[in-house]
Amino acid sequence: MVDYKFILAEASATLSTLRGQTIDAVSINKPETLESAVQLSKIISKLSPFVANILEYRVVDFLNSKNDGQQGVWKRQDPGFPDVIYDSSKITPNPGIEIKTWFPLATEITGRFKESITIFSPDHINIAIIAWIPEFVIFGKPLILDTLVISGKSVAEARDSHYHKPPEYIVLEPEDTSKRTSNLRQTNTTGYVFQKDRSSYEEAQMWVDRWPEEWLTYSPDVDYQKILKDLKSRFEYKTDTNYGKMDRIQHQALEEFKQRILDTEYMGCTIQQWRILLKRGGEGLRGKLEPILECVREDSL
Repeated sequence: MVDYKFILAEASATLSTLRGQTIDAVSINKPETLESAVQLSKIISKLSPFVANILEYRVVDFLNSKNDGQQGVWKRQDPGFPDVIYDSSKITPNPGIEIKTWFPLATEITGRFKESITIFSPDHINIAIIAWIPEFVIFGKPLILDTLVISGKSVAEARDSHYHKPPEYIVLEPEDTSKRTSNLRQTNTTGYVFQKDRSSYEEAQMWVDRWPEEWLTYSPDVDYQKILKDLKSRFEYKTDTNYGKMDRIQHQALEEFKQRILDTEYMGCTIQQWRILLKRGGEGLRGKLEPILECVREDSL
């Protein structure tokens, strides 16, 4: 009998084969001049949200092309978490994959991950991070540099462990909304930063020092959440607007993936070097873009 673990492992392995593939749903025309190329390099990152949506649809098509359909089919959820779910009446729980895209030439991994660890039992949802760039650095079709697929539960654990350091930082679970309809249920955790200008940090630290050691380790349990809410009610905390950014979670496999992408050589430079050149502009960028424009023929796009 096929179970969710097999389906999820098979899908994760399939996504790993996307490396080096181009997405033909959109293509950026080759700039006519070097000046046009320089100007294009300043706005290319604006295409990222559009490519992200396309990739979510393409991932579903790709997974179903490798799936015999006898147990179920992959479907995109919009809205909903995760982005892609295996719809089957024969498999419980339905495995899923949350898609995060990364355009490494422009920024860090800006996607956020706030979902409560409680929804990852029994570890049936994976996170897929797809790094892409235009196939000719600033023009052409989107090219998938590489894909990382990791356990969503492990990412949630790493996030909670990294952020939650009372009293200076606490993570709170969402309120119990299980009785609401699915579109109104809350699943996101929230990070809060201690406001030293409005509260006595020394007093808060003394309060936490009285806790037993096990209270310093994060838990989504109701009783532990009451302890955190009590701390929050006694002192001033502010919602952290940067909470949950994938780039800051400190998950080992994610950190290794990020470095591997930045060290990847592509068309004469590493991705990290291209990032610097695109940011600085000037003659250094011109010198690298000019041979690319010269060697790419119009009929190759």
